[in-house]
Amino acid sequence: MEGREEDVKVGANRFPERQPIGTGAQSQDNKDYVEPPPAPLFEPLELSSWSFYRAGIAEFVASLLFLYITVLTVMGVVRSPSKCSTVGTQGIAWAFGGMIFALVYCTAGISGGHINPAVTFGLLLARKLSLTRAVFYMVMQCLGAICGAGIVKGFQKSQYERLGGGANSVSHGYTKGDGLGAEIMGTFLLVYTVFSATDAKRNARDSHVPILAPLPIGFAVFLVHLATIPVTGTGINPARSLGAAIIYNREHAWDDHWIFWVGPFVGAALAAVYHQIVIRAIPFKSK
Repeated sequence: MEGREEDVKVGANRFPERQPIGTGAQSQDNKDYVEPPPAPLFEPLELSSWSFYRAGIAEFVASLLFLYITVLTVMGVVRSPSKCSTVGTQGIAWAFGGMIFALVYCTAGISGGHINPAVTFGLLLARKLSLTRAVFYMVMQCLGAICGAGIVKGFQKSQYERLGGGANSVSHGYTKGDGLGAEIMGTFLLVYTVFSATDAKRNARDSHVPILAPLPIGFAVFLVHLATIPVTGTGINPARSLGAAIIYNREHAWDDHWIFWVGPFVGAALAAVYHQIVIRAIPFKSK
């Protein structure tokens, strides 16, 4: 046991945080992990690589499956006159969180498992991927979401139109400001979790972190849904909101639709700035 205790002590002190704040913060001397270089804004070679298109296809399929399962879950809850006979709000939250957990696990090694334009936007701001790849991902995510909602409507057209098709809108009793704030804060939590779960420094410290990364991301989605389903139905994913709105295509689904783009993108930007500047102090690193 003495040897194990010593290992624990060594492990706990192996990565001391003694860097000064400012331009000398986190110097490269004695660094025990490799900080990935910033991705270029445009990488022409990507366009001739099969892995680039394979990643886009993975984002498309993941978004399709995400909308298919989650929209069906929402419709099942709305259909029942008594929420006690359905999975209820908690079940909807578990469906969204569980699907993100499963799909990020499946696609992380191919595309990074974004499945959300807001996540892609946040990672773009942090220079984790090129502008070319980011735009391609967002397009494929939106197309996948539209197809996923379309499949649900194709199978259950009358039920889909009667039950709202899982479209997002600000609930009665809440203002547009309430909805915008809920989307900003919810997306901030999600994207901040994504940054933390995929951090290069944490991966170096704990080998299990990359394997478990989908779990905290899915759990963050679950928690945000518990908090904001009563407010907006929870968007925090512009592709999810767009897919349901296009296929449902009713006036009230479009009235507040801008909230489900502005809110997630603002939240993602704030999370990227917070993680890169405050948590990692990357702009202050010495060259």
